[in-house]
Amino acid sequence: MSDSLVVCEVDPELKEKLRKFRFRKETDNAAIVMKVDKDRQMVVLEEEFQNISPDELKSELPERQPRFVVYSYKYVHEDGRVSYPLCFIFSSPVGCKPEQQMMYAGSKNRLVQTAELTKVFEIRTTDDLTEAWLQEKLSFFR
Repeated sequence: MSDSLVVCEVDPELKEKLRKFRFRKETDNAAIVMKVDKDRQMVVLEEEFQNISPDELKSELPERQPRFVVYSYKYVHEDGRVSYPLCFIFSSPVGCKPEQQMMYAGSKNRLVQTAELTKVFEIRTTDDLTEAWLQEKLSFFR
């Protein structure tokens, strides 16, 4: 991953919030939604949600603008085990401005590295974000 593609830095306050989120003790679904502040050339916190389902999260994402989401999800495996994976979801809707797409796409890798995430997914329409979609994506991780 080349650093030459990085367009935006990650806000130091957001870095700290992501670090704390990673070690949260709660067992409900929670999300941190982030956006690019074009003027500051920085990825910043937009909103935090507690106890939010994938369908509720979908309705909070803009349909025509990209967003980054770190989602803590209560995942019940087929064998009954429960885990709480942290998922990085890049919402990159069809039809947003190319300049905006590039700023987000160029900033994604830095943000994923900063948050130390391995479950990285992308959606092209907010309608894709469903419980079934997320469970299908997570089923590849044992």
